[in-house]
Amino acid sequence: MVDRRRAPLPPLARAFTMLVALAAMVAFGVVLARLTLQPSAASEALTHSNFKPGASIRDYLAQPAFRDTVKQIGGNILLGVPFGLLLPVLFPRARGLVRVAVVTAVTMVLVELAQGAFVTGRTFDIDDVILNTTGALLGYLLLGRRLGRAVHPRRRHWWHRFTRRGPADV
Repeated sequence: MVDRRRAPLPPLARAFTMLVALAAMVAFGVVLARLTLQPSAASEALTHSNFKPGASIRDYLAQPAFRDTVKQIGGNILLGVPFGLLLPVLFPRARGLVRVAVVTAVTMVLVELAQGAFVTGRTFDIDDVILNTTGALLGYLLLGRRLGRAVHPRRRHWWHRFTRRGPADV
């Protein structure tokens, strides 16, 4: 039987990948802060907090301008994708669909709370958290899982010796 597991990256390639992922996460943090934590005095009168899941998404979908709908929903989904790509590379313990979702949701709730508390013209919106988390899950499923495993291969534990299939087991 052919072993289909890929060999782990060489140490130099792992270090370079981790460095690139760290730089990308820092760049993403700067972009996230610029997009979400800048005051918007022009929209101050239009803002309202949303604690009901789905309410803002329904409002986005009801807008007559399809471009604005895509901008709001697509932008929030795209904002979460880097979490799904970079978390498994930088933090091997954050690998896994549920872990990526939880870390992203907690981070985005903190961003939304900061937005609502400290930034003029911005409020807390639970739908932004949902859309950002959806983006992170898409990023994880599309590429983050593979990147995480390439940089941090699974460890062999003592119980794997009982589950390994050899030529005689086939």
